[in-house]
Amino acid sequence: MFDVSDEYARARPVAPPARTAAFQVRGRFLTVLTLRIDNGIADDRFHAQLEEQLGRTPQFFSGAPVVLDLAQAPETADPDRICALLDKLRQQGLQVFGIQNGDGFDPAALRDLGLIAVNTGRDAPLPRRSGPAQPAAPARPAETKVIRSPVRSGQMIVAEQGDLTVIGSVASGAELIAAGNIHVYGTLRGRAMAGCHGNENAHIFCQSLDAELIAIAGLYQTSDSLDDAARQRCTHIYLENEKLRMEVIA
Repeated sequence: MFDVSDEYARARPVAPPARTAAFQVRGRFLTVLTLRIDNGIADDRFHAQLEEQLGRTPQFFSGAPVVLDLAQAPETADPDRICALLDKLRQQGLQVFGIQNGDGFDPAALRDLGLIAVNTGRDAPLPRRSGPAQPAAPARPAETKVIRSPVRSGQMIVAEQGDLTVIGSVASGAELIAAGNIHVYGTLRGRAMAGCHGNENAHIFCQSLDAELIAIAGLYQTSDSLDDAARQRCTHIYLENEKLRMEVIA
């Protein structure tokens, strides 16, 4: 047994406090609606049809982030026209935050309108390095994500690389997102988005179709436009000639 003097005790180094990160950066899938203006400008016909759609499916648009697509309406890319259009859309409850295919739009004008430019094009391959070719790494098979319980309202299930299989039903307000196919062994009442990275060969299968939204490679249909013959039936959904097809299996 020994004593430690006060002088020595005071001289002992004090460990610095542990540092913890003040933030985290994470990727996240979000359902963003794209509103494409197909008749050149947002005229009375455009607003009348949009008002009708909002009346039929208000829950689908409620609180959803929206991007304006000007690919078919380049003349709309004018600050005065966009400002008037935004005022009207936001009065209708649409949360417009971005512009797509607004080539030549002044970035400063976009900021003044509270918008950002949204680019959704596919990435080009990286340039090859000079020198001897390197052996390609063996391709890893995409994994299937399997959920062995019903998906509750408010849940989002994501399969970033492969297929998604749900053994159970999907409640209204739930979301399924997959890079590949989606299989639901139960009733599909929520939203199902297959081919989320642009895979147009993705499919959706469910034992009973009663979905709020179905989409493949970004092309979607809402509950009000589903084929009546496929409702509450075992259904196969696929993309053909840029249209969603629904095939009743049994």
